[in-house]
Formats: sequence, C-alpha cells, structure tokens
Amino acid sequence: MKVFKAFGIAVLLLSFVLVPQIASAIGFEAAVGVWNQSPSGDVAYKGASLDLGNDLKYSDKVKPFVRAKLEIPVFPNIYVMATPMSFDGNSSKNASFVFGDKTYSANTSFSSELTLDHYDVAFYYGLPFVKTATLGKLNVDAGLNFRFIDVKAEVKQGSTHESKSFWLPLPMAYVGAQLKPVKDFAIEAEIRGIALSGSHFYDLIGRLKYSVFGPAFIAAGYRHEDVKIDSKDVKANLKFSGPFVEAGVKF
Repeated sequence: MKVFKAFGIAVLLLSFVLVPQIASAIGFEAAVGVWNQSPSGDVAYKGASLDLGNDLKYSDKVKPFVRAKLEIPVFPNIYVMATPMSFDGNSSKNASFVFGDKTYSANTSFSSELTLDHYDVAFYYGLPFVKTATLGKLNVDAGLNFRFIDVKAEVKQGSTHESKSFWLPLPMAYVGAQLKPVKDFAIEAEIRGIALSGSHFYDLIGRLKYSVFGPAFIAAGYRHEDVKIDSKDVKANLKFSGPFVEAGVKF
C-alpha cells in the first residue's frame, strides 16, 4: 500500500538525517494496529453538501495504521505515524445535485469515494519536572506536529465523473501523556490539533497498554478526529471515531 511505502520512506529519510543522534538514542517504540473508523458529517465541492451517511451511504471501515517514536538525548524526540482513511459507497438521491462542475441526475445510481490519508511527523520534548515530581509514574510530552493529508473526493454517475485531489499540510500542536501506575501497565493520551481561518483538525487518542513479555506490548484504545476543511473549493465537516487495537515493541 502507498501509505506504508510513504511511511517507510519517511522513516529512512529521518534515519539518514539523524545518524549521529540515532547512534546514541535512548528509546524506541514502534507499533502496528487496526482502527475501526466510523464516519459522519458532510462534504461539498462547488455545490450543496452531501451527507456521508444519508446521501453517500458510507459505513464503518477497518483500516491499518503504523507509528514509531524515537527518543533522542538533547535533540527533539520524533514521533511518526501513518493513518490510511478512505470510504466509498453507492447511492442515489431524489433530487439532482452539483459536485464540482458537474450536475448529477435525480433517482439515478452514483458511486463516490472520499480519501483522507494522513501522515504525521512530530518533534517534541518531555517535561522533566512532571516525571521527577511523580517519581516516574507520569510523563508529559509537548511539541509540534506536522500533518500531511492526501485529500481526494470523487463522484461517478455513468459517463459523468468529477474528482478533486490535493495535499493539505497542517502544523499542529502536540501533547502526549503516559501514566504508569504499575510496572507492566500504562494509560496514554495524545492530542494533536490546529484551528485556522475556516478550518480545524483535532485528533484525540486514548490508549491502554500492557507489556506482555520483554519489549513486546499490546494495546487497545479509542481515537476521535474532528475535521473542518475549507480549501481548494472543498468544504467538509467530518468526524471519524472508533476503537483500535495494536501490537508493538518498546526499548
């Protein structure tokens, strides 16, 4: 899949750039998992909004994701993540509608697809006074996350076909917290967010992690994304949420 190819390229580039620092790295974590994405909201392209459920008939999708964290002395720590996200469906409307520069007929079947694959690279530092004050049980991270979203919206009805594709780069604030009340169990939370004129993107993750043996762990949690896009003639108010599970290693 192109998502995993892009993720691998990003990791390799970061590795080459940070060879001296990686040699003295003090921590590494990587995980792969699946997320049940439940969509809601609406999207429009030069026309009236189309509801994801009622008009486009989108349903839940289970998608893989990958993430990795590198903790580096002195230099900012690095957190990379790739999240595929796409939905498709077949439907019809009892009234004609406009999407892009095309008009689609009423009471005629059409297909559609919405893609919002996103890739994150965060640079962050841990807040040392928090960990010290809690005797190592609580850690709080803060930094800057760069998100790159591969946006594509498409509608087809017979020979009528319209689509819009573009990359949407977003700088976001990043805050993470890890609470470890006992040795092999941790409660984690991550917040990424930005609000700009006409757009916002909030990504909230909660995770319960259990160390099974050695560096290996399993985790389960819940993820919620709230998206408002007003760019390149595309307007969207979207929410994606659902549980996820993952497995990984932490050194």
